[in-house]
Amino acid sequence: MIQTVAWVVSLIFMLLIAAVFGFVALKSKEKQDYEPIKKKWYKARTFYGVTLAVLMLVMTIYTLRELPYNQPVYSAGNDPTIVDVEAIQFGWKMSETEFKVGEPIEFHVTSTDVTHGFGIYDSELNLIAQTQAMPEYTNKVYITFDKPGTYEVLCLEYCGLAHHLMIGKIEVTE
Repeated sequence: MIQTVAWVVSLIFMLLIAAVFGFVALKSKEKQDYEPIKKKWYKARTFYGVTLAVLMLVMTIYTLRELPYNQPVYSAGNDPTIVDVEAIQFGWKMSETEFKVGEPIEFHVTSTDVTHGFGIYDSELNLIAQTQAMPEYTNKVYITFDKPGTYEVLCLEYCGLAHHLMIGKIEVTE
């Protein structure tokens, strides 16, 4: 039933589009003076162009003021655990790897050699957090683990022949 309705609706839209194309093709053979139309739409084009530019600028400013989007606001006395992470071909150096459920953690991720991808996966290999690990730059990832277990840190950016061996472990307990 649904397939029949979708087919009929699609056919109707295709016929409407074909009719519009046919109408435009028939009307295009008529000769008209182009100058009045050109003057009118050059004014409109300027108005629409300026309006679009202003609208895009306002939207850009409005959305960028919230960056970084994932940065949490910590309550007094609930400061995050800062974990320094350094990616090296082909492993991870982490200042801490054991955490408690509900503990806010702030990973400071960098690299000593090439660009790596820092991805944290749960036990079912669902990606729960990620950022780039780049030389001479530190990215931050904010996470609070809500389930105990063993989490894996995998490299998401091909970094060389032993890329597939770049696995780290994080233990989260109750």
